[in-house]
Amino acid sequence: MDALLGIGRLAREASFAKGPEEALWVVTRALPSLFLERNDGAQPTTACTAFILTPDRRFHLITAPVNFAAEQHHEKVALELGHPGHVAATQQPLLLANTGHHTSFVKILQTFRAGSAMFAPLMWGNDYLGCVICASAAQNTFRERDLMVHQAYAALAATLWVAKGGPAWLAALDLAALPERTAPS
Repeated sequence: MDALLGIGRLAREASFAKGPEEALWVVTRALPSLFLERNDGAQPTTACTAFILTPDRRFHLITAPVNFAAEQHHEKVALELGHPGHVAATQQPLLLANTGHHTSFVKILQTFRAGSAMFAPLMWGNDYLGCVICASAAQNTFRERDLMVHQAYAALAATLWVAKGGPAWLAALDLAALPERTAPS
C-alpha cells in the first residue's frame, strides 16, 4: 500500500524536473527502495533503469539508470537482446523471480548479476516507448504483487516521459555517437 501511496508524491516531485530523463530518475531512484525490506533487513544490491526505444526502433537506450556502471548511461542495447527485447516484442510485463531458472536470461547490467528482475512496458496509448527494469542481486526478491506495483510506476514513468518532452529530447540526441551493445557482456 505504501508503494501505491508514493505515486502521487513522486508525480509531484517529477513535475519540477527540468527534463524527461530527470523526471524518469525520480521513478528509477524510488522503485528499488520499495522492495528492500523483504530481505530480512539486509539491503541487496539493486538497480533500476528505463530502456527507451530509439526512433529507429533498433535499440533501447539506457536512460535514468540507478546502480548501473557509469559507462552504461546512454548505452544503446540491441532491441531484441534479452528480456527487455521480450517485453518490446510482447508489450507485456515480465517477472523473473529467480533468473537462474531462465536459461534465456542475458546479463546486461555490468555492476552485478541479477538474481531477480521485473520488467514493465512503457506505453503511451498503443505506442511502446520502452520498459522500466528493476533488478536485485538476491533471488526471489520480487513477487507478483511487486510486479503490479512496478506496472503502476511504469505508467507514471511513461506519462512523465511524454509530459516532459521525452520524444523530442531523444530525437535531439546524437545516437550515432553513443556506445552500443548487440551481445551479452
